[in-house]
Amino acid sequence: AIVEDKTGAIKVIWFNQPYLTNVLKKRENVCLAGKIVLRKEEIYLQNPQYEKLSPDLTHTGRIVPVYPETEGLSSRWLRYILKPLLLKLKDKIEESIPERIKKRESLSPIKEAIWQVHFPDSMKQAQRAKKRFSFEELFLIELFVLREKMKIAKEKAQKISLKEDLLKNFVKGLPFQLTPSQRKSAFEILKGLKKDYPMNRLLEGDVGSGKTVVATMALLNVVKQGHQGAFMAPTEILARQHFKTLTKLLKDFKLNIGLLTGKEDRFFSKKLKNQFIEISREKLLEKVKNGEIDILVGTHALIQKRVKFKNLALVIVDEQHRFGVKQRAKLCEKKEFVPHLLSMTATPIPRTLALTIYGDLDLSLLKEMPKGRKRIITKVVDPKNRKKAYEFIRKQIKKGRQVFVICPRIEKPEENENDVRGWTQVKAVEDQFKKLSEKVFPDLKVGMLHGKMAVQEKRKIMEEFKKKKIDVLVSTSVVEVGIDVPGATVMMIEGAERFGLAQLHQLRGRVGRSDLQSFCFLFTDLPSKKTRLRLKALLDCENGFELAEKDLKIRGPGDFLGTRQWGIPDLAMDALKNIQLVEKTRKAAGEILEKDPELKKYPLLRQRLKKFQERVHLE
Repeated sequence: AIVEDKTGAIKVIWFNQPYLTNVLKKRENVCLAGKIVLRKEEIYLQNPQYEKLSPDLTHTGRIVPVYPETEGLSSRWLRYILKPLLLKLKDKIEESIPERIKKRESLSPIKEAIWQVHFPDSMKQAQRAKKRFSFEELFLIELFVLREKMKIAKEKAQKISLKEDLLKNFVKGLPFQLTPSQRKSAFEILKGLKKDYPMNRLLEGDVGSGKTVVATMALLNVVKQGHQGAFMAPTEILARQHFKTLTKLLKDFKLNIGLLTGKEDRFFSKKLKNQFIEISREKLLEKVKNGEIDILVGTHALIQKRVKFKNLALVIVDEQHRFGVKQRAKLCEKKEFVPHLLSMTATPIPRTLALTIYGDLDLSLLKEMPKGRKRIITKVVDPKNRKKAYEFIRKQIKKGRQVFVICPRIEKPEENENDVRGWTQVKAVEDQFKKLSEKVFPDLKVGMLHGKMAVQEKRKIMEEFKKKKIDVLVSTSVVEVGIDVPGATVMMIEGAERFGLAQLHQLRGRVGRSDLQSFCFLFTDLPSKKTRLRLKALLDCENGFELAEKDLKIRGPGDFLGTRQWGIPDLAMDALKNIQLVEKTRKAAGEILEKDPELKKYPLLRQRLKKFQERVHLE
């Protein structure tokens, strides 16, 4: 087609849209918006948006909303449907943000904001509307977490006094000195246990910063006063490791410690000179119910109906921060007392997330690493230098060291499998194990570990690795959390771009567990700008807290948290990067709840909060 106005004429080309011959007629007044193309000395407008000229344009001649699209559902169609609906309904939408908060924060009224966020008169108006909805979503999150905090404070818990002499003896018996952060965090936790309502605390610390020792002090203080403790880990490997660590740290204190996982039940007995005893599930559960087990370590098997404690006072949860009152109640046969909760994580949480998503938890931070640990030398390795990396690994093994090789997936996808994200190019555990054991290191002992293996097989492989019977362990990120092998000094990560920064930091923390110099090699075949930024952040930061802040800025909160897991709206996710906005919403929510915890004066706000809780998974 040719279009013209007073300034001149231009050729217009639409591809694969023959129906437009029936839509756009000769000599009609239209408004077009699109890309100007210069090709073979010819200038034309390519595939422009079109609209018949009218005083109220929707698709052209204005700031136009673009929506997430799918096949058969275009932004144009959504604009066509939404505009008349909004015109009809916008004046009927009621305001849920209290008037004084709206005025203080200069927020657009809901009727104006709902229109301006879809069909803004200017970019300034669009930003103002966006600010209003970002504030509202964060405000609802803050209301939820602060109400949870208030709810927990109303529950009853056992008051556990502080046994100073006991803990001094424990600290004296340690083969190392506690760091200042460990001492401070232990004091904060022990202080929390003295209250008559449940402690709800998150202990954050880098990989290898000594969280388990701090948690052990709290458990010892609780069980030596006639109560029971539970220690829950996300995997069976980690549960067994915690069981082993606790029995080692507490061997002089005459305690009964049990291990309960999906496939294994064990018992560490004070009567039998601290022996490890295999025990039937029934007998172990009976001992827990009778109070004969002081500390029970396990996976999620601990919150099964069959597990009943006589006098549970403290629950330690590793790497699962959202462990609520309902789940705690499952651990108690008697409902008059709710156990205290200590969560632990090696994934440092950025400040904005600590104030929102985890705002119902009190925080304790472990900022230093134990003395004698050396900084892990981290390098991004060009694929052409792969042979040099293998030579370096061989030299390390000759010195008696061990190596992790991490791959993003277990096996290659099938040839006919839909490969949108390029998984066919990614190194897989089974292929790498075959290559390393048969071609690269045929004279060395190479082992393989992944999540599909049987529990007994996984345990056997890990034990052999710890005992130095395996030189190179090829694995998925199943080793990411809590695996402690002091002899391992090299971490080689294939497809580093497939892992989050926090996950890479966790994996790197599997080496450097002794005074030996350790190394982390990152291989990537997709060095995009974003990947380079992220990997540079890993090279620059050895501190997990600093790294978490950078990860949040580079990837955004959606990728950091996992949007599917939480269901938090995009606007709120984006706003989680804005610390000032987060602090303002927290202050506003606190003011409202202090005077009206049940939101009786704000029925619309209470209704919005209820609906928000149904679609967002914060519990």
